Amino acid sequence: MEEGLLIKQQQENEENRKMKWGEIGEEIKRVSKIAGPMVAVMMAQYMLQVVTLMMVGHLGKLYLASTALAVSIAAVTGFSLLLGMAGALETLSGQAYGARQYNKVGTQTYTAIFSLALISIPLSFIWINMGKILVFIGQDPSISHEAGKFMTYLVPTLFSYAVFQPLVRYFQSQSLVIPMFISSCATLCLHIPLCWALVYKSGLQNLGGAIAMGISNWLNAIFLALYMKFSSSCAPTRSPLSIEIFDGIGQFFRFAIPSAAMICFEWWSFELLVLLSGFLPNPELETSVLSVCLTTTSTLFAIPYGISAAASTRVANELGAGNPQAARKASRAVILMGVANGLVVSSILFATRKVFGYCFSSEKEVIEYVGNMAIIVSGNVIFDSTQAVISGVARGCGWQHIASFVNLVAYYIVGIPVAAALGFWMHLRGRGLWLGVLCGAITQTILLAIITSRTNWEDESRKARKGLEQESLRVNNGQYLDEHRPLIN
Repeated sequence: MEEGLLIKQQQENEENRKMKWGEIGEEIKRVSKIAGPMVAVMMAQYMLQVVTLMMVGHLGKLYLASTALAVSIAAVTGFSLLLGMAGALETLSGQAYGARQYNKVGTQTYTAIFSLALISIPLSFIWINMGKILVFIGQDPSISHEAGKFMTYLVPTLFSYAVFQPLVRYFQSQSLVIPMFISSCATLCLHIPLCWALVYKSGLQNLGGAIAMGISNWLNAIFLALYMKFSSSCAPTRSPLSIEIFDGIGQFFRFAIPSAAMICFEWWSFELLVLLSGFLPNPELETSVLSVCLTTTSTLFAIPYGISAAASTRVANELGAGNPQAARKASRAVILMGVANGLVVSSILFATRKVFGYCFSSEKEVIEYVGNMAIIVSGNVIFDSTQAVISGVARGCGWQHIASFVNLVAYYIVGIPVAAALGFWMHLRGRGLWLGVLCGAITQTILLAIITSRTNWEDESRKARKGLEQESLRVNNGQYLDEHRPLIN
């Protein structure tokens, strides 16, 4: 009798395990429908920079080094900030859409565009004077001069980001990924011949690459704005342009500031490698090699970041809808996807370590150095992939303030000091710099994994619902009007 009960209990436990794995498998399929197109969107968006760097790189080492430095500084002082701040919408719009408060999604998007456009104004003045700033801090004068000119011509791209990134979150929160996929791929296809013509045929050389990036990014933003305006699939969330966009600025910045810190602390640490490489012996070689490695990992990062975008969407939607267990399953599914992606991609990268350097340069010294860096870069890809998807879960839950603190500790208490010690004190040069940041990525992954594993999803769902209810009460109490107050009829 007891043996029969024990066998029955074992069978029930086995069925429960199968059910759990079956549920995770179904969630992976659900997430993949969002993640697949989002990976293509992120890849196509980043390839605009990669294509530009490839074409400019074949003009010579000076142009490769200066353009790589310019793109890195632009990322540090502009792109990373706008991308991070737009991440606030992954929490706000994602949870609002899950709770079926559709009118908020469009209004929050307009608020974000307005806020990011304002932020872009002072940033543009910094970009215009960046050549002088680089010389002042001790960078090579010839590299600094060319990088400064490139960034001046890159200013229109900054404002396109202020429009494009909120629009991406608008579509992402609703799982409308196909329009973004078509728009991004079409833009990339247009960018390739445009960049080639402006770099090689117009006489503009490296400056033609900056102009091409601005044109292409604005085209992408315009395509998405037109779809938002005229597509019936956007009708439920297409709010009229009204003065309500100003009412939501405070709420947006409450999430945008820690969201920006979360992204920037990590992004800046990698970009800082390129800046530090300018102080090493033979700065043209070190800057070129590290920029190639950074460009490669950033391109590959589009894959886990696409999965991360799907994670934040699924988690935010389910928490907003009051489904904590569905949010928990989504988080587990994406973490498995992130780990698997890291292992596969790092293996491919290591296997092709003798080849991919040719994509960026024809200089033998650069190509050999890149090949020697491959094992360190491959290790970084594994941990980057894992932490990226966990960060997506954090954005869906609204944990940006926690994740920003984790990134601060991982990269600026662990990563950068170790990188400086290995690169300069131990004389490992570029390898030492990258090893230090790899230590930061490992620390970041471990800390985020611990936080996620200890999450009480019921509490997270209650917090999300409570926040949405409080916002609705503010609407009903008259801080927002029930009827839109249009700026444009």
